[in-house]
Amino acid sequence: MSNLEKAARDAVEAADNTELTRQIVAILAAQQLLNQQQPAQPAAPAQPFDAKKWVVIGGVVVSVGLVGALFAIAIAIGATCATACLLILRSLYRDYLKGK
Repeated sequence: MSNLEKAARDAVEAADNTELTRQIVAILAAQQLLNQQQPAQPAAPAQPFDAKKWVVIGGVVVSVGLVGALFAIAIAIGATCATACLLILRSLYRDYLKGK
């Protein structure tokens, strides 16, 4: 009886292994189909070097930089003039108060 039970157990185990093998084969086949269905991404063609584009970009950067520098100079001159004006007015006001 033990040989018969052992043979039955081996038969059940072999059937389980066969089903597992079938499932693995099915999964691998499905993965291969998915890989075949995905369209290949075309490589982007290399764009030729365009010197005109870079000259324009450089010109815009330089122009914006010059405008920014001139704006900073204008603010500095205005601040200096305002400070001088306030100092002169304060001095005149102190002289006016001393005269009273």
